[in-house]
Amino acid sequence: MPTFDIVSEIDFQEVDNAINQAKKEIETRYDFKGSRSEIKYEKETSLTLLADDRMKLRSLVDVISQKMSKRGVSPKSLDFQDVENASGDMLRQNVLFKKGIKSEDAKKITKTIKEFGLKKIQAQIQGEQIRITGPKRDDLQSVIALVKEHITDLDLQFINFRD
Repeated sequence: MPTFDIVSEIDFQEVDNAINQAKKEIETRYDFKGSRSEIKYEKETSLTLLADDRMKLRSLVDVISQKMSKRGVSPKSLDFQDVENASGDMLRQNVLFKKGIKSEDAKKITKTIKEFGLKKIQAQIQGEQIRITGPKRDDLQSVIALVKEHITDLDLQFINFRD
């Protein structure tokens, strides 16, 4: 019986590369000359953006988003937190990485699949992933299309497609 898994994963090597590229760009950009703006990377958990003012913080967010997109890391996998004041009249913004499918999101995905009434399709939540099983390969491909169309707020990948 054909199966596949729905997951939400991030390639942290690409994240590291994107952050290094962003840091290099910030060092060379004219609008960041003389500023104390910086990007701190906590391995596989979060980023901290520090900037002198809102305009520089917005520019930092743009640079990070751009570099991540170019490296194949979806902007949907970044969770930008609220801007807060930091010491020395600076602004701080934390960016968390969304990895894995939370149980509420997994329930939403399985509910969406069941609502469309595809025959003999089964969805099982297995930790932070969802296993989809069906009698035909075509049915599973229609599930992939359905999920891509209706679940747009998550960065999802479809892996381990087996006949």
